[in-house]
Order: sequence, then C-alpha cells, then structure tokens
Amino acid sequence: MSDNVKINRGLKGIYFERSGVSDIDGSQGKLSYRGYSIHDLASHSTFEEVCYLLIHGELPDAGRLAVFDATLKSARSLPPAIMDIITACQHGHPMDVLRTAVSALAAMEADSQNVGEEAFVANGIRLISQVPIIIAAHDAIRNGRTPVVPDANLSHAGNWLWMLKGEKPTPEATRLADVDFILHAEHGANASSFAARVTIGTETNLHGGIVTALATLAGPAHGGAAEDVMKMVQEIGTADRAAAYVKAKRAAKEAVTGFGHRVYRKEDPRARHMREGVRQLGAEMGAPEWYEILQAVVEAMQPYARHGLNVNVDFYSGVIYQLHGIAMDLYVPIFAIGRMPGWIIQCIEQQRGNILIRPLTLYNGPEPRTYTPIDDR
Repeated sequence: MSDNVKINRGLKGIYFERSGVSDIDGSQGKLSYRGYSIHDLASHSTFEEVCYLLIHGELPDAGRLAVFDATLKSARSLPPAIMDIITACQHGHPMDVLRTAVSALAAMEADSQNVGEEAFVANGIRLISQVPIIIAAHDAIRNGRTPVVPDANLSHAGNWLWMLKGEKPTPEATRLADVDFILHAEHGANASSFAARVTIGTETNLHGGIVTALATLAGPAHGGAAEDVMKMVQEIGTADRAAAYVKAKRAAKEAVTGFGHRVYRKEDPRARHMREGVRQLGAEMGAPEWYEILQAVVEAMQPYARHGLNVNVDFYSGVIYQLHGIAMDLYVPIFAIGRMPGWIIQCIEQQRGNILIRPLTLYNGPEPRTYTPIDDR
C-alpha cells in the first residue's frame, strides 16, 4: 500500500476546503479580500472597514460602519481579573501572556461559551478590541507603568499606539499602523488559520480557536519573520555591507530572512505598502539608514528572484516597529492584532457545514511482532 500513497508533507499543494475570503495567486503575486485588491484596501480603506468586509462579506455603508466602529469601541475593556493574570505573568513572553489571557477570558465571560455564527461574530468583535488592550497592558506592567486607559475617540490603530506608548500618535503613525493591520488581516489557510479551523472542527467555542491560532502564530517559522529581519538589519549595520552579507549567506546555503514565501513565487503584494512606510517613517525620524540597508539587501538578492526568493511583507514590518521604539518581542503580538478578523472569519467558515478535520499518516514503523512479557525481555 505504501508504494501507491503520495505523501504531501506539510499538506503542500493540498486543497482541504472552499473559502470565500482570500484569493491568493502565488504565481502572479496577487492577493484580494472578498474580491477587493489588497492594493485598493491598503491605499483607501481602514482596518475597521476591512474587519467588517472580512466578517460580513461586503463593504459597509457609512451607517453600518459607524455602528460597527461603535461596537468595537464599546468592547475596549477587560475583566479586572485579567489584569491580575497579566500581572502574575508579567515576566513571560508577550505571546504567552496574550494566549493565556484570551484563554482566561473564555472562563470569565459567559458569552464566550456561546456557539453559532451570531455568537462567533459577537465574541469575535469583542476579541478584536481586547487583544491590543492585553498586549499594551502587559507591556506597561512589565515595565513598571500603569496601563493606559483606552481612548474611545481614537481609531483601532490610533488607540493601540496610544495604549502602547502613552502619547497621542500622529496621523501619519496611525495610518501606517492601520495599513500594517490591513495587510496582515487575512491570508487563507496559513498555519495559524488552519490550526484554528482544526480546533473549531471539534465544535468548540471561538475562544478555543483563537487560542490555538495564537499558539501557532508564536512559532518562529510562522510569525517571527519581522523580528528576525530586524536582527539581520542590526547585524549588517550599514548598507555597504549588505552585498557581502547576502553573498556569505548564500555561500553557506543559509536563508536570507524576509525572502521567499510558501505561497508567493513573485514579490509578496503586501510588501510594497510596507516598503513605502519604512521610507517615509525613516525620513521623518531622521533614520533613513534602516531603509537603505533593506533596499541594499533587496538589490543583493535580485539574482535569486527567478527562484522565487522575493521579498515578503515581514521584510519591512520589523523596521517600522523599531523606528517606533517597540520592543522586538512585541512584533508577533502586533501581527496577531492585525490577523484577528482573518482568524474569526476562518472559524466562522469552518463552522458552516462543519466537518472534523482528520487527515491520515502513513505508517512506516516495525512489522507486526509478538509481545514479550516484561520478565522475559
């Protein structure tokens, strides 16, 4: 039997379900949400509008968006006991603290146990608002500060920066954070979204799926690329050293962080929007050298583009966070803030016509053998 079975390790190239959310064309480097190009959304939309689009399937009119935004803002609170948990875990990694807090919310908020699409939408909207509060509160507590109270007058991105830094962000900084969230909002059956679907397939509640997604995103092979790119940039130091760095990496047959993607064979379509953000923010903050290093690496990697080693979105994200003075261990949690609506709609889709996800493994262990009692071994 084993000779006739094809193993697709990592389920590469396997379609396991239909989805009406993300359309990813890896060969052409294209991405759309619900039929809308990522370029149009990143250029003209807001994260709140994209959340609505992903969850409800259509762009909202002004009235529906206002109601949705008000619902998000009204959910900017945490049970006091969650703050106690964050304090008890303050020395933990931010992703571990975030995962633990979301899991605890499932035990503290009665509505989190409700299932069905309406409950998933309501619980999802609440979690979209709560996740950045958890992350910002933990960062404050671990640094000996009092957590900043959310500001209902600010957008989702603006309030995130306010809670994290304790100062009102500029319109430019808010817009860049907003675009970052839009670009990370949804991306098909990536590892964390698939893991969430597996969990929801067992008919659990939404919080269970999100906890699974968070645990999966925390792995460096999935969510850690932005942090690794920043470490690479610091190691290179100056733009004139980029070519030698790339040459040494390639000679040693080692990957250059931020290049290549499991899906895209051409440049990640999200990358261009982050690239321009790095350039502008670096110029505004008097630190253009970070952008110059990144572009020098891109130029040095150009000969390998034909092999599918093109720049991806996380190549630029880390430097943006660095320019904002954000600690490296917050890069993956920021990814999670943006990905929340994508995880939620993936969970909702899985729940519709649900089926338990249960693939097979091909046995390649010992042939049948006789059990020997312990005294005879």
